[in-house]
Amino acid sequence: MNGLRDKVVLETDGKLMCGRDVAVAVLLGAEEFGFATAPLVAMGCVMMRVCNLDTCPVGVATQNPELRKRFIGKPEHVVNFMKFIAEDLRGYMAQLGFRTVDEMIGHTECLHKKEYPADSPLARIDLTSMLAKEVEEDSYAKKNIFDFKLSQTKDMKLFDDACQNALQLQKPWHVSLEVNNRDRAFGTLLGSRITRTYPHGMPDDRFVIDCHGNGGQSFGAFIPKGLTLNLKGDANDYFGKGLSGGILALKTDDGSQLKADSNIVVGNVALYGATSGEAYINGVAGERFCVRNSGAQAVCEGCGDHGLEYMTGGTVLVLGETGRNFAAGMSGGIAYVYDPSNVLYKRLNAALVQMEYADSKHDQDMIKTMLENHVRRTCSQLAQNLLAHYEEEKDHFKVIIPTGYRDMIRLIKQNEEKGMTADEAQLEAFYTMKEAH
Repeated sequence: MNGLRDKVVLETDGKLMCGRDVAVAVLLGAEEFGFATAPLVAMGCVMMRVCNLDTCPVGVATQNPELRKRFIGKPEHVVNFMKFIAEDLRGYMAQLGFRTVDEMIGHTECLHKKEYPADSPLARIDLTSMLAKEVEEDSYAKKNIFDFKLSQTKDMKLFDDACQNALQLQKPWHVSLEVNNRDRAFGTLLGSRITRTYPHGMPDDRFVIDCHGNGGQSFGAFIPKGLTLNLKGDANDYFGKGLSGGILALKTDDGSQLKADSNIVVGNVALYGATSGEAYINGVAGERFCVRNSGAQAVCEGCGDHGLEYMTGGTVLVLGETGRNFAAGMSGGIAYVYDPSNVLYKRLNAALVQMEYADSKHDQDMIKTMLENHVRRTCSQLAQNLLAHYEEEKDHFKVIIPTGYRDMIRLIKQNEEKGMTADEAQLEAFYTMKEAH
């Protein structure tokens, strides 16, 4: 009714098990289809529903090498299943008189509701609006393919002869430019070129881009090792999403009159799903900072609600107050929080974590190193003051660590000292902890 239907492709999924299910989805307007459970069964899954226990009897959802030996699935099994789906769908199309899936899309007049006894709850379900056909054109028009104009993005313009030559030879490359909030996912395309050429990345700071202005959504998303983005200004949501080895440094503009450690300079969900790399934020981060971080090292000067939610690895230093529900669902990694007012315990979600004083030599060394890196990358005045008066301030740092995580780290180190590989040491530590509990 709003003229949007021919501009979008509709995908559906959820218990598509046979050709009839696909036919119904097509008639309701779907153009793409997602399959999950059925192909999983085709590969050998017997639906024991113990995926989270690492005891899958057919070796599908387990890290246990003995159980994984039982896996008998092959790609050909899934291919064969999908061929049967297609053949089944062709039968329904033939019955309805359609030659192609495209011409079948949205023909809800071919569907009708089953009849049920009047006293059945199913009889009261009203499908009128779902089966209504508002307009004749009820499918995506391929002429409306959206042009993302990727060739005009700043990333692609940066990838000139000089950049390509530096990439091939792994030579240092440095450039400065202005950015604004229309430059979404800046650095990601360039990062993909680096990853294609060097899958394991380059040495740190080999490619450096100094940016000034407003970082758009997903600034620095997925950038790999070797690429460094320095931004003077502020940034939108999803800053450093999926960070994959690169380095991000965000500092307040030189001309700003705002006090960095009491103003939000980056939006929500910064460093979502980061796996490795470093990020330094000279200011306060929005809500859900470092959600699902699994390996990156990050420093900020305060954060909003739900910080470090579902974090599984990495190290985070927060030099200011946190919002509510801090560390909810955090099952790995370590967080250090500067808490001179002793209010962190009110905002901490302690279901999976414990709070300790950062009084061990390892913790103190880590905090000082991260403060020094933060100063080097952002010239943070707060970090400089803390370093200058560290002996007086060190007792104000708290450690947030998942229950049992220190024991896991200790066991992994002991196993590696016995000559195990990193993977073997982690697996053995996992089973040792599992038996102990």
